[in-house]
Amino acid sequence: MTAKKAFSKGIQHQASWQLKDNQVTPEAVFNQRRHIVKALGLGALGASIPGYVQAGIFDLFGDKKPQAQPFVTQGLNFTQPQLYQAQQALTPENKVTRHNNFYEFGTSKSDPFDNAQHFKVKPWTLQIDGLVDNPLTLDADDLTKMFALEERTYRLRCVEAWSMVIPWVGFPLASLLKKAGVKASATHVAFETLFDPEQMPGQKSRLMGGGIHYPYVEGLTIAEAMNDLSLMAVGLYGKTLPPQNGAPIRLVVPWKYGFKSIKSVVRIRVMDKQPPTSWNQLAPHEYGFYANVNPKVDHPRWSQASERSIGEGGLFSAKRIDTQMFNGYGEQVAHLYKGLDLTKNY
Repeated sequence: MTAKKAFSKGIQHQASWQLKDNQVTPEAVFNQRRHIVKALGLGALGASIPGYVQAGIFDLFGDKKPQAQPFVTQGLNFTQPQLYQAQQALTPENKVTRHNNFYEFGTSKSDPFDNAQHFKVKPWTLQIDGLVDNPLTLDADDLTKMFALEERTYRLRCVEAWSMVIPWVGFPLASLLKKAGVKASATHVAFETLFDPEQMPGQKSRLMGGGIHYPYVEGLTIAEAMNDLSLMAVGLYGKTLPPQNGAPIRLVVPWKYGFKSIKSVVRIRVMDKQPPTSWNQLAPHEYGFYANVNPKVDHPRWSQASERSIGEGGLFSAKRIDTQMFNGYGEQVAHLYKGLDLTKNY
C-alpha cells in the first residue's frame, strides 16, 4: 500500500470539510458547530452525524458490544523513565480505545473502533525523506525494533475541550530524524497519513469521512520536532496501537491540541518551509499551524479555559478542570516560542 505523494508536489487542499461533532461538547457549542457545517456546504452531512445529545453517547460510556472481532494487539518491551510518569490517574483503556477522532473511519467518536477492526498494518512502509542526508524506508518490524521503546504517560488535550491521560509506548521523534540526518537548511517537518480508501471507508465516502480532502497532513517546526517530548508512538497501555488509535505508528505532541498528533503515518518529510496542514487549510482563523494548548486563546466558537477530563464515569460525571498553558508542559517547551506572539501565532 502506498500514500499519495502529496508533499513532493505541494499540497493544495481546497475542499470544504466538516468539523467534528464532539460527543462531550456542551450543547451550545454543538449547536454552533452546525452553522459552520452549513457554511461549508455540508448541511445534509452535518444533519446525519450524531451529536452528544443523541442516544449513542450513552453507549460510549456504557456496555456497547463491538460489531466486529477486535483487532489483535501484541505486548511490547519497554522501559519506564521516571521523568515521563505522570501522577494523574490514567484514563480507562476502554475510553481511550473507543472515544476517538479518526475521520478516515468515520466522524462519530465510536466509528473508528467499529470500522477499523480489520485494518491491516503489515506490510507497512514509513518513508523519511526530504532534506536529510540518509533517507530511510522502514517496514513494520523496524517500527518497534529500531529504537529502544519507552512508556511515557502524557496528557492529551483535544481542541474540543476534553482531555485524557494516556500511557504511550514509543521512541523520540528526534531519534528518527537524527538517524536520517537533518540538513542545516531544514526548518519544518511534514507528516502524512496512509491513503487507502479500501481499508479506510471515510476516505472513500464524502459522507462518512466528513468531506476531508485526504490524505491527512500535519507539520511541526524543526525545533518542535527535535524537542524530546515529541514521540513516535507504537503502542499504548503496554501493547501495540489498535487501529482506531493510529496503528501501527503515530505522532504524539502533548503540548499541542490533539489534531496535531497525526495517526497511521506513512511519510515524514523534512522541508525548508512551513508545510500546509489539514485543519489549518480548512479554517485558518480557527485552527492555527501551531495549535499550542492555550487557555487564554479561545476557539472562535467556544472557550478553551477549561476541559472535561474523561475518567471512569459517564458524560455528566466528567470532571471539569482548568486548562494549563502548553497543557502543563511549559517548562519543557515554552522556550520554543520566545518572542512569538501566541495570540497571533495560535
